[in-house]
Amino acid sequence: MVSIGAALFLIGIKLAAGLASGSLAFISEAIHSGTDLVAAVLAFFALRVAARPADREHAYGHGKAEHLSALAEGAVLVAVSIWIAVEAILRIVEGGHEVDAAWWIIAVAVLVIAVDFVRALTLFRAAKVHSSAALKGSAIHFASDLAGTTAVLVGLLLVRAGVGNADSIAALFVSVLVLIAAGHLMRENVGVLMDRVPDDDELAAREAVEALGPEIELRRLRMRSAAGRSFADVVIGVPPGEAVGRAHAAADAVEDAIERAVPGADVVVHVEPRDDDDTDIAERVLAAAHAVPHVREVHNVRILHLGPRMEATLHLKLPPGTQLGDASEVAAAVDAAVTRDVPGISRVRTHVEPLEAPGAGHVVDDGAEIEGAVRAVATDACGRPPHDVRLVETADGVVAFVTLSLGDAVTLEEAHGLGGATRHRIRDEVPGVVDAFVETRP
Repeated sequence: MVSIGAALFLIGIKLAAGLASGSLAFISEAIHSGTDLVAAVLAFFALRVAARPADREHAYGHGKAEHLSALAEGAVLVAVSIWIAVEAILRIVEGGHEVDAAWWIIAVAVLVIAVDFVRALTLFRAAKVHSSAALKGSAIHFASDLAGTTAVLVGLLLVRAGVGNADSIAALFVSVLVLIAAGHLMRENVGVLMDRVPDDDELAAREAVEALGPEIELRRLRMRSAAGRSFADVVIGVPPGEAVGRAHAAADAVEDAIERAVPGADVVVHVEPRDDDDTDIAERVLAAAHAVPHVREVHNVRILHLGPRMEATLHLKLPPGTQLGDASEVAAAVDAAVTRDVPGISRVRTHVEPLEAPGAGHVVDDGAEIEGAVRAVATDACGRPPHDVRLVETADGVVAFVTLSLGDAVTLEEAHGLGGATRHRIRDEVPGVVDAFVETRP
C-alpha cells in the first residue's frame, strides 16, 4: 500500500512539472510512474494469491502468480518505452519544442530522485527477505525510475546551459533504460514459468547426492522453482540385493542431503534397483550367503570383474554377541558356499557386522498433549487426520509411530512423499519428539 501511495504522489508531481515546463522527459517519467502504480497493484494482488496454500487443483501451491504479475509488468514497461522513444525521436527530428528549465522544476526532479532511491532500496531489501519475484520486479522497476529521473535532471541542466535537444535525448535515454529493465524482468520470469532449471540449486543438489557415496546411483534429477522455493524430483538406483528398509533409508538420506543443500526444497525420491548385467549373479550370491547358518542379513553385494575372473564382495550381519572367531568361521562358510554355488566367482570378500539389538522402550500413557500436537501436524501435512498415533518412550526420547490412511488411488511415490514430509515436520515442530516413524496404507 505504501508503494501505491508513493506511485500516486510521483505521478502527480512529475506530470505537473512536465506540463508546466514542456519537458518530454518529465512527462515520460510521469507515464513511467503510472506503470509503477499498475506494478504495485499487480504485486499486491499477486502476493495475496501466492500466499494461498496448496489445494487439490494446485498441488504445488500458487507461487507462480508472482511470476505472472512480474511478466505482465514487463509487458507494460515495453509498451511505455516504445511510446517514449517514438515521441523523443519525433521531437529531435522536428525540433522547435521549448522547455522551461526553471529552478523549481529542477528542485522537483531532485525530490523525485530522493523518493525513488528510498522506495527502490526498501523493495530490494523486502524482495531479498521474502524471496519474492513480484517485489523484485517492482524494485527493478523503481530503480529504472531512479536512473530515468537522474537523466531528466541532467537534461534539464543541459537545457539551461543552452543544449536544445537535451530534454528529448534524456527522454530517449529513459526509454532505453525502461526497455532494458523490462527485458531483464520478462526473461527471468518467463524462465520460471517455463520451469527452467535453477542452475545453482541443481548443482548443489547433485553434489549433495553424489557425496553420499557410490552405493546410491543418481539416475535423474529434475528441478524447478516458484516463488523462491525449489522442487526436486529424484530417481536413485540402489544395489539389486538391497533390503526394502535400506532402500527406504537411502531415499531418506537423499531427501535430507538435498534439503540441507537447498533449504526449503520440496523433495520427492523414487528408488529403483540397479539394472545391470550382474543382477542375476548378485541375486545368486545373496541366496547362497543367506543359506549359511547364523547369517541374519546380507547386503551391499558387489560383483567385481578382474579380467577373466569375477570376485564378490558383501556385508554380513550376525547375531549380537557373536565372538570374532565364530564370526570368522561363518564368513569362511559363506565364502565356500558362494564359490560352490555361483559359477564364475573365484573369490569372496566379506565384511562382518553385528545385527543391531532391538531397542527397549515403553508406551507413553500420559502424552495427551504431545499426541494432540502430533495429530495436528500430521493432519496439516497430509490433508487428513492420521489413522493412529502411538508414543513410545525410548532411551533417546519419545518416538512417535503414526499411521496414515490414504486413498487407494495414491501412488507409492506420493505416499512416500507424504510420509517423509509428515515425519520431518513432526520431528521439527513437536517439542519432545526425537523421531517419528510414519506408515502409509490405503
